Amino acid sequence: MKTIYYKANERGHANHGWLDSYHSFSFSGFYDPEKVHFGALRVLNDDTVAGGKGFGMHPHDNMEIVSIPLSGELEHADSMGNKGTISKGEVQLMSAGTGIYHSERNKNHNETVKFLQIWVFPKLRNIEPRYDQQAFSIADRLNQFQTVVSPIGAKQGGVGINQDAWFSLSNMQAGKELSYKTQLEGNGIYVFVLEGKVTVNNHGLERRDALGVSETNEILIQAGTDAEILLIEVPMLF
Repeated sequence: MKTIYYKANERGHANHGWLDSYHSFSFSGFYDPEKVHFGALRVLNDDTVAGGKGFGMHPHDNMEIVSIPLSGELEHADSMGNKGTISKGEVQLMSAGTGIYHSERNKNHNETVKFLQIWVFPKLRNIEPRYDQQAFSIADRLNQFQTVVSPIGAKQGGVGINQDAWFSLSNMQAGKELSYKTQLEGNGIYVFVLEGKVTVNNHGLERRDALGVSETNEILIQAGTDAEILLIEVPMLF
């Protein structure tokens, strides 16, 4: 078993005034040769956007882009004709494929919006761009894993991704334990702590810490406090 510890206070950080962003992996002006990607997981940005502000139309191609709101409301528009708003409890995914343009904006002017934007290398390149969005019951992730992203065509639920990858969310009560087994042999598991304190295979993690685990099929997560976690399973051959 291999583990890589990603400390919250060692993430890249850029504060542009309207955007306060923390980068778990090398991104924009932040580069760390030890933190370029974890398998197919390329980007995990922890973004706070000021009221009424946002990202104008900009391009992407051949990347799977997942947005997970943590608070507030995020407006979206893209060159495929999709327009809408997502908030906590919802997950959005775009397969950029041959190329798309999209924008993201804080819908409200009197409060910030906080969200995770996550990029995953695709399984197939140059596919037709696609969009998926789904709402999930937060109550259904109490002390269990709730699948919010799974491969296109899979029957585990969640929005469909063009990769052999699975995203799960869980809200754990203090003292509870959960074990997670990989869906696919050889995949790695990236555990990101949104809130609280947990132990993963005897590694203690706090808010916004992460642990990448590979060369094992199962991990054990123990909640030291009430905790909210995001678990990302991805292929490692990247």
